[in-house]
Amino acid sequence: MKQLNLILGHIGGTLLLLVRSLKHLPTLPRQWGRFIEQCYLIGYTSLPIVTILTFFIGSVLALQSGYSMENFGAKQFIGTLVGLSVVRELGPVMVAILIAGRVGSAIAAELASMKVYQEVDALVTMNIPPERILVLPRLAAILVMMPALTLIGIVCGWYGGAIVCQYTHIISLDSEAYFAALKAYMKTGDVIDGLLKAEVFGFVIVLVCCYIGLNTRGGPREIGASVTKAVVSSLILILVLDYFVTKALL
Repeated sequence: MKQLNLILGHIGGTLLLLVRSLKHLPTLPRQWGRFIEQCYLIGYTSLPIVTILTFFIGSVLALQSGYSMENFGAKQFIGTLVGLSVVRELGPVMVAILIAGRVGSAIAAELASMKVYQEVDALVTMNIPPERILVLPRLAAILVMMPALTLIGIVCGWYGGAIVCQYTHIISLDSEAYFAALKAYMKTGDVIDGLLKAEVFGFVIVLVCCYIGLNTRGGPREIGASVTKAVVSSLILILVLDYFVTKALL
């Protein structure tokens, strides 16, 4: 019961943080510099590893499925399998996991250190709401950058699968046939569903990491504990939300 009350308390605190942040939404245009900075940190600096990760995810998926489908004479459908898997599931989930590990940990560490060294208390003393300058720009930036990163990751995954199919001698499926199968069964709704999942994952990751960072208590040792807690909580929430969001979209 104690653990349940603790979990419910964290959920309530996270929702209250969201409400307090949204109250300052009219001030966002005046924080254009902070917004652009967060877009750069979240999006641009994460782009290289997103492209590498998703490219090889598509490659491995095509390689594994290609050997199996070759035995059943169905290798012409590899493009369909890779395309739908990457766009509906692997693309959004893997980008979200990457963002949780790279961006979420950085957010939690920065805000936790500010809390431990009383910089957040100084903002409150100067009547500057921390939610306005520390949380709101990050939430806005993730809503803009998460679909862009996911879309780039999806395309890289598709091309990773195409290259493996064309240059693996056992599969030997040219890129034209690969993309023809992909286009035949791919719908615009599939892409939209994948981007919506990415939006939900990214928003929850940033919100949870901000909450944990701003509620750090104790000395410098607690900064590392908050980072660990933020990343683990984000990864669990990604997998839990993946089920419910997928069910809702279906």
